[in-house]
Amino acid sequence: MERFMFPPDELNLKKVMDELNSFNRSDESYELEGQGDFDSNFHSLPDYGFSNFMEEDYQQSPDSDHGLLNNLRLDMASPPIHTCLEEIAKLERITNEDLKRGKHKNPPSLASLELLKSHGTGFKKLTGERIIEATCPVQIRPDRVRLSVIEIMRIAGVKLVHSASKMNEDNPSDIPGHRYGHHCSDLTGIEVKNVHLAENLMNAVEKVSNEQFENASSLLDEIDQLCSYTGEPVERIVYYFSEALREKIDRETGQTSDKGLGKKLTIDLDKVIMGPTSQMLACHRRIPFSQILQFSGVQVIIDHVMDARRVHIIDLGIRNGCHWTVLMQALASRRHEPPLELVKITAITTCLEKDIAETGKRLESFAKTLDLPFSYKVIMLLDMLDLKEDVFDLGEEEKESVVVYADFLLKTMISKPDRLEWLMKVLKSINPCVVVINEVESNHNSPNFVNRFVESLFYYSAYFDSLDECMEDGDDGQNRRMTESDLFGQAIRRILAAEGEERNIRHVKIAVWRAFFTRFGMEEVDLGMASLYQAELVVRRFPCRSSCTLDLDGKSLIIRWKGIPIHSLSAWKFQQPEEEKYDDSHL
Repeated sequence: MERFMFPPDELNLKKVMDELNSFNRSDESYELEGQGDFDSNFHSLPDYGFSNFMEEDYQQSPDSDHGLLNNLRLDMASPPIHTCLEEIAKLERITNEDLKRGKHKNPPSLASLELLKSHGTGFKKLTGERIIEATCPVQIRPDRVRLSVIEIMRIAGVKLVHSASKMNEDNPSDIPGHRYGHHCSDLTGIEVKNVHLAENLMNAVEKVSNEQFENASSLLDEIDQLCSYTGEPVERIVYYFSEALREKIDRETGQTSDKGLGKKLTIDLDKVIMGPTSQMLACHRRIPFSQILQFSGVQVIIDHVMDARRVHIIDLGIRNGCHWTVLMQALASRRHEPPLELVKITAITTCLEKDIAETGKRLESFAKTLDLPFSYKVIMLLDMLDLKEDVFDLGEEEKESVVVYADFLLKTMISKPDRLEWLMKVLKSINPCVVVINEVESNHNSPNFVNRFVESLFYYSAYFDSLDECMEDGDDGQNRRMTESDLFGQAIRRILAAEGEERNIRHVKIAVWRAFFTRFGMEEVDLGMASLYQAELVVRRFPCRSSCTLDLDGKSLIIRWKGIPIHSLSAWKFQQPEEEKYDDSHL
């Protein structure tokens, strides 16, 4: 039977964080604002509202990249060109009358602009292929708000496809009447400029992919005159992609430019991602993604350990640990047998040992206020290959319910598959009752440069759009700029410019993780309706709730921003008899 973390009158995350912060007032940024009581009656709602999530019109392209290629090294192939063209054809079926009647509240996307992918020689090398011209995927209304970053990128992509289709002179009858101008004639001056910027960026990528580096540099020079890291959202994202292309050109040509390899990057990206920095905490407060993952993930854990005497959480990347205060309150408030004897957290890390130890001190102090038996241990590893089962102190005398929580940890090892496989083998030997995994829901791991660009452009366009909508000027504006520069700017560089082990920012979709986990006998389990309802409750608390939507991919929760997949939450168990012991000699 599923149990919710709190009755409605007890769930107040702001109060939780205030209490937690009282033990360390030197860091005021831990308070989570805007999370008052969830005033819904959990048990009286027959419909949790998830039927709406599956009705979204956003259409993904057929997943030809679910398999793990190159001996399961997580490099994924590009879909064939006909897949891209089929997506364009779908758009043609949406008539003007359909849009006016509102049949398509959210017209299908261009499958993350995969229509731009060619056979590897550039966007415009489409001569000889059957081209189906696309209509503009954005409905322009006189009273509309400004176009989002995502919509600007879609318009630029459609214009690029239209430009490429003009080259198909041999089969003019294959191109239906063009309606782009009719739809997009109402663009404002700023929107026209932004579309032009995006087009130039896409053209520059084409030049880079064709090794026309001088032409690409000229386009980037023009781009640099029109964009800034302090400008409109489209300007900002184009600015960071332009820098990444500069570095790509430098690496290919052996040169050093001021905005490419010559730009000094003084920020430690790993520290930004793992540490409790002000910008990360500001994002946590203002953007719903992390709170959705944390509340829903903690609810999954509660469903699996609520009757346990001893709970052992293995956290692979604990950061500030605020999500565990919610779990601690839920366990401390349980009033049924058997009595809770211990809550133990083991934090595994390869960096920032001091910061993670401080997190433990705060959690220990918080546990005392709840009169909760609690212990905390940090396992600092120089290398994930050093991880062994015996470091966890599982305590065979007292049966523990072991939980593994992996919050954006697995993606960091995609470029080092031996570490990833080692970790999975060790976890299997522990045989936890549940493994909860949060990951990025995008494919930034293709060996093809153009494909990585297309996927990352739409993913980060969605993220920049969310930052712009959720984080206003003032302190939030400063944190937004720092997030874009320190986190996303560097990530875009590594995705596009680096290769081999240097390309250590890699993401794959949940379908790829499923294929990988199958190798280790892992079975995906239902998140449970309580977990899904927690996700919906969190979304409702944010002003941007109309832009953030939820749906299910199989048993996994997918968080989207204006139709673009952002994150996934999934839960797993190892298919292994309880009496079976994993042979440590295989590790």
